[in-house]
Amino acid sequence: MLDWLPENVSTYGSRIDFIFHVIYYLTASVFVLVSATMIYFLIKYRQREGRPATYTHGNATLEWVWTSATTVAMFALAFASKPLWGEIKQQRPPAEVEVRVTGKQFNWQILYPGPDRQFDTADDYQIDNDLHVPVNAVVHVHLNSLDVIHSFFVPQLRLKQDAVPGHNITAWFQATKPGVYEIPCAELCGFGHSGMKGTLYVDTPEEYEAWKLQTWPPAPAAEAAPADSAGAANPL
Repeated sequence: MLDWLPENVSTYGSRIDFIFHVIYYLTASVFVLVSATMIYFLIKYRQREGRPATYTHGNATLEWVWTSATTVAMFALAFASKPLWGEIKQQRPPAEVEVRVTGKQFNWQILYPGPDRQFDTADDYQIDNDLHVPVNAVVHVHLNSLDVIHSFFVPQLRLKQDAVPGHNITAWFQATKPGVYEIPCAELCGFGHSGMKGTLYVDTPEEYEAWKLQTWPPAPAAEAAPADSAGAANPL
């Protein structure tokens, strides 16, 4: 069903896809119905010799029915999607990994808090466009912008969130499949907008640990102090 959609690798993506499918097929059905009605009227009331034109001012009953049906459908979709959006936007699960992502023309500036898991400390690590996370971990992404509005978008995660100057907005995801995924900017942000692309690496636990060791190598062990020959006991 709708195989042209990107593969879903998010824990909440299937529920977003379900709502999308409902809206898609509902609007497609209405489009077909309206188009068929228009074609029928074009044929039925086409110009014919000897038949005078008839003017009408509409049908109030039909307009009420159509407007009411559309209103009911919109409210039904809103109530059906409310629990999902509440979970995504307001009821985030506790973070296992946190990163700070800052949009700037035309890169994603990604800051890792380091082994102490605290931002703005000496062991922070910053790089442009490369985001590493472990598979199946809950990741909180703290979004902001240095200049204009950008939009952090990972289609496979069904995640799209604006990064707004002066605001810290937290999005979250839990990727279920290791792989490499593109992070384009989905908000027109200037001349270089089309080239603003990052890369999300969803690593296996082994790959993620190897990346952490490479990024924060362990401190070298202190060399053993030389033995104090003067204080050593002399053999008899």
